[in-house]
Amino acid sequence: MRAHDVVIRTTTEDDWASVRTLRLEMLRDYPLAFGETLEHAEQVDEAGWRLRAARGTTAGQTSIVAIVGDRWVGHMGGYIPRGTTGPLLVGVYVAPDYRGDAIGVTRLLLEAVEDWARDHGDTLRLEVHEDNPRARRFYEKLGFTLTGRSREYELAPGGLELEMIKPLR
Repeated sequence: MRAHDVVIRTTTEDDWASVRTLRLEMLRDYPLAFGETLEHAEQVDEAGWRLRAARGTTAGQTSIVAIVGDRWVGHMGGYIPRGTTGPLLVGVYVAPDYRGDAIGVTRLLLEAVEDWARDHGDTLRLEVHEDNPRARRFYEKLGFTLTGRSREYELAPGGLELEMIKPLR
């Protein structure tokens, strides 16, 4: 498999069922990373999933997926928070079989989010849980650095979300 076998695109409302499937996979794989419980996500109705899927076509936010054949293998989203300090990267996930530099799914997704984010600011921010060192190391490899800011993680088991930032220009 090569990078050219990966389709990177934004989601639309009609993608709701695939968005749901991928989100549930994300939450099963690493529940600490997404600010939502699997139990909550399983209760979202079709209208809710349609709204989530439409983020790919909604102003001020984006939802980008990686697809190989018929399989959705990754996701990254972005939005502009109220009282903005610039675009925020959210919902970062790549299926275990597609992680790493060999195929480059994560980099392809990040490039797409960065292209979107450049229209909204000079930096891209993210938050990573303090107990997710693998993700933090990978973000550092991609040019993100810790800002020293953090906030409480709202779900069990608690802990801190550490802010990281990457210049876009």
